[in-house]
Amino acid sequence: MEFFRIKKDIPFMRHALVFNVISLITFLLAVFFLLHRGLHLSVEFTGGTLIEVNYAQGADLEKVRNGLTKAGYSDFAVQSFGSSRDVMIRLPLSTEQTSAKIGESVMSTLNAEAPGASLRRVEFVGPQVGKELAEQGSMALLWVIVFIVIYLAFRFEWRFSVSAIVANLHDVVIILGFFAFFQWEFSLTVLAALLAVLGYSVNESVVVFDRVRETFKKVRGLTTPQVLDHAITSTISRTIITHGCTQLMVLSMLFFGGETLHYFAIALTIGICFGIYSSVLVASPLVMWLGASREHFIKPVKKIEGANDEGAVV
Repeated sequence: MEFFRIKKDIPFMRHALVFNVISLITFLLAVFFLLHRGLHLSVEFTGGTLIEVNYAQGADLEKVRNGLTKAGYSDFAVQSFGSSRDVMIRLPLSTEQTSAKIGESVMSTLNAEAPGASLRRVEFVGPQVGKELAEQGSMALLWVIVFIVIYLAFRFEWRFSVSAIVANLHDVVIILGFFAFFQWEFSLTVLAALLAVLGYSVNESVVVFDRVRETFKKVRGLTTPQVLDHAITSTISRTIITHGCTQLMVLSMLFFGGETLHYFAIALTIGICFGIYSSVLVASPLVMWLGASREHFIKPVKKIEGANDEGAVV
């Protein structure tokens, strides 16, 4: 399906160096902010107090959040789970109060600002649990990267595999850089968004690389930059449709999903925008600079020894 078709190929590769210099600067800035400011980790990673309350009717999460803010709490997480009547509240570690006292304080706050809550449980989550979650999340990210590399190496060849994974890691690091610079809360939902961005971005790279391979096989006489320009230009309509529809769904989560999905949607928005950029203007130039050519997709003609020219076997 295409909304439009561009007849003349756009010379993207002519400006490949400029695009990659911009990417390199953005990447280095993201690394700088990660090293100097770090991520603002949520309670899931740092540990804290977990409080579960239940309402007879659907809970008003905004009232719960406003009440906790007025009571002086910060860096907390409030979300529904199971049903709209069940609310999970996560508070950061506190050395001044025990979990029991924190539970009593929270319930008195809720009774004043969002009445009708009954306490189900209060639990202390130690930092060790958060450390294990961080390690498991990092391992999940690593395994996703490894399997993407293996898949692309079998699907295409090593030049395409290396180019795609560099572009995808470029997206992930830039998302983390945004979260470090603005000190947005990094939670498990944001980690899930990073994994989604990796898969989403590699899908765009695969589409472009498929068109590159198809063009190399079908069209003779084109240079590698010309093939890449043709592949990118011929998939622009598909890119706009796919990413545009996805972004509409993400924007609906951003504006109507509430605080629980806010940073998840922000991470996806950044990932989608930079995913398009990296797949088209980072991965493709890397393929060109690594020396990809038609010979890598066309098997050489072999002749059987002793056969005449007319009876040569390929």
